[in-house]
Amino acid sequence: MTVAAHAPAGGLTGTEAANLLAEHGRNEVAADRRVPLWARVAAQLRDPLITVLLAAVALTLAIGDHPDAIVIALVIVINTTVGVVQEVRAENAVAALSRLSAPAARVVRDGVQRTVPSAEIVPGDVVVLAEGDIVPADARLIEAAALLLDESMLTGESLPVIKSVQSEAPEDERVQAGTTVLRGRALAVVTATGAGSALGRIAAMLRPRPEPTPLQRRLAGLGRVLAAVAVGLCAVVFVLGLLRHQPPGEMGVTAISLAVAAVPESLPAVVTLALALGARRMAARHAVVRRLPAVETLGSVTVLATDKTGTLTEGRMVVERLWTPHSTAIVTGLGYGPAGGIRLAGTADEEVKSLLTAAALCNDATLRRPSGGADGEWGALGDPTEAALLTAAGKVGLDHQRLRETHPRVAETPFDSTRKRMSTVHHGPDGGLLACLKGAPEAVLEPVVLADPPELLERARHAAAGLAAEGYRVLAVAGRRLDRMPERPDAVERGLRLLGLTALADPPKSSAAATLASCRRAGILPLLVTGDHPATARALAVRIGLLEPGAGPEVVVNGQAIATGAVTDLTRARIFARTDPRQKLDIVQAWRARGAVTAMTGDGVNDGPALRQADIGVAMGRRGTEVARQAADLVLADDELATVVGAVEEGRRVYDNIRRFLVFGLAGGAAEILVMLAGPLFGLALPLRAGQILWINLLTHGLTGVAMGAEPVSPGAMTRPPRPPHQHILGSGVWQRVLLLGLVVATASLGAGLWAHGGDRPWQTVLFLALLAAQLGTVLGLRERLLTRANPFLPLAVLASAALAAAALYLPFLRDVLDTAPLSWSDLTAPAAAGLAGFATARLRKQGI
Repeated sequence: MTVAAHAPAGGLTGTEAANLLAEHGRNEVAADRRVPLWARVAAQLRDPLITVLLAAVALTLAIGDHPDAIVIALVIVINTTVGVVQEVRAENAVAALSRLSAPAARVVRDGVQRTVPSAEIVPGDVVVLAEGDIVPADARLIEAAALLLDESMLTGESLPVIKSVQSEAPEDERVQAGTTVLRGRALAVVTATGAGSALGRIAAMLRPRPEPTPLQRRLAGLGRVLAAVAVGLCAVVFVLGLLRHQPPGEMGVTAISLAVAAVPESLPAVVTLALALGARRMAARHAVVRRLPAVETLGSVTVLATDKTGTLTEGRMVVERLWTPHSTAIVTGLGYGPAGGIRLAGTADEEVKSLLTAAALCNDATLRRPSGGADGEWGALGDPTEAALLTAAGKVGLDHQRLRETHPRVAETPFDSTRKRMSTVHHGPDGGLLACLKGAPEAVLEPVVLADPPELLERARHAAAGLAAEGYRVLAVAGRRLDRMPERPDAVERGLRLLGLTALADPPKSSAAATLASCRRAGILPLLVTGDHPATARALAVRIGLLEPGAGPEVVVNGQAIATGAVTDLTRARIFARTDPRQKLDIVQAWRARGAVTAMTGDGVNDGPALRQADIGVAMGRRGTEVARQAADLVLADDELATVVGAVEEGRRVYDNIRRFLVFGLAGGAAEILVMLAGPLFGLALPLRAGQILWINLLTHGLTGVAMGAEPVSPGAMTRPPRPPHQHILGSGVWQRVLLLGLVVATASLGAGLWAHGGDRPWQTVLFLALLAAQLGTVLGLRERLLTRANPFLPLAVLASAALAAAALYLPFLRDVLDTAPLSWSDLTAPAAAGLAGFATARLRKQGI
């Protein structure tokens, strides 16, 4: 909403404010209506695989197998609980927006200043802003003095923004809700509150629900297939039994048991365990998972869109290059501390010292020493650019506090967006006066300001242009001695001598280039999405290897080109600069429309919608806003992009383990089906009883199958491309492998049963044990690293299953329940051979799960 171009000098009256509050509502982000618990549970139970398990519970209860029914029901309860908890956590982002707003604000009402809750701010209010304040609502400036705002949380721009009343750019006269005043003071008339403010518009973009993850889509498809197979099997086995004149009651129970066995009901438990273990391992690597399915989705990521400041860069401005009329220098070291030094390419070290002395004096920032001793971290108050100049001065032995004591300031002309420069006057130790000036090169390197020869000014302009082309922020510094204080303040900025240029940048992290190289090796396309200037973004991209130095201009796109529709295909660009929250969403959606699985990193409020919309939202834990952390699926506790690469490895590990379990579980189910269908053709009237089928199912799909979820990562997992997003979970040769293993296990088991049948041995017990042994051999053969100690639970689970299989033969109670008979040592040779057959077949193609 808009207000009049002028505001009353005394602000609104109390009555006007009350009427406007009733008309426009409170200045807060309205939260979504909460979904009732029953609706959340119902949504979880509609999952196709859970539906199959519910049917399995009903079937097992129908045949009187209460223990199996309880186990399956427990899996459903755990899975549903985890899903509901994840949903509740994911919907806290809008609430975080409300907490971010200023809790109180100063306004002018009835002609006097008063403090009111920020929720009661209304359009037309005159708000008072000072250093450290959070802007409570969108507003237009009516007065401003040296106003400097941090808008990074909304725009992604790493540098503070100067605001003034009479600016050529309309946006320089506007302030937005949630931004922070770094310096200066202002009066502003409120133009938008609540849902109409910058925070409210971002909150509206946070609300669309994300689509299912790749794993959820694949498992949903698999659940539908398994449901159809289970129903079909019941019918086929029941009809065939009747045709062989078997009792209808017995065949009904057997058909139901076989259908239950054909469905790997422990799959949700395996998935949950694999995701939970992956989340725990990620936490040990400083990646906190907020939504469990995100663990697997990371392994499918094909596009990684990363922001710049603090993710690829250190997140702090530093002086990296110096230029003086007779030398150049390289400044080393990171952060605000004095570590590092200056490497001169010349002998004019006094020029460098004079340059940095003036830069430190013409400066309003302050450095803070570490509070935790020598190993602590230096901090800064004020403009980050000015703090970087103080740090550079410290590297040549200049203490800014000592300088200010020996050179007290006696006059100043603050920086503003029109003049683009700042000047100060100081008393020197010798009693004279020293004038210092710094500013943009185009505002300083002019004859009206400097008394230097035209040739020097031209050389300085050429040097400044070269540094700017490399992505640096360039400041020119000048100074001169004064005999007396000029009568006119603007006379201080005349007849100065050029001291040099400073080139500042937010330097890349030492790990950035290696991290992006790891992404490429893993088949992940990295993109840079930032609010910074296109030249700055491009220079960084070249520096860290994201772009080749000779890359064409089409790979760098700015937000204005996106807004005007000049860019028709967002997937052609690799660098996006000056982007707003809506455009970040557009970038994510463009890649998703092409079938890509996207991961987006961010830390500001402006990143929230894109983090929520991407397949994987990654927020920074240290410097990130609460909004970003709540909207994300993954939070990096160390703010390191390299942690994302480690998380991708864990995601691929989880997906491999799930597919490995499916090979094992479905091959075992297929083998049991083949045995039950083919056995009668070879004279084995009822190969297995219902209880025997369910016991095999419990020991293989249950205890042993769940242990497969903890298998270590496969060698080469990070040198292969991601799985195609729409590939079926049984694709890439998995279903063929399921059939091969199922056929071998069934053949070996039937062979053992026929051998026992022909030798007048307890053939049904031999067949029962052979089928179980062949599946346990298969699970060991499927291990990527056969003798690894990384997952001791799997061999222990196999041993436990083998012990329970023996108990079924030798414990009288189980023997009576399962209708088995004890076997002699010679009878055990056939089951052992079946186990070896399953192991050998699984080892033939252990790669490529």
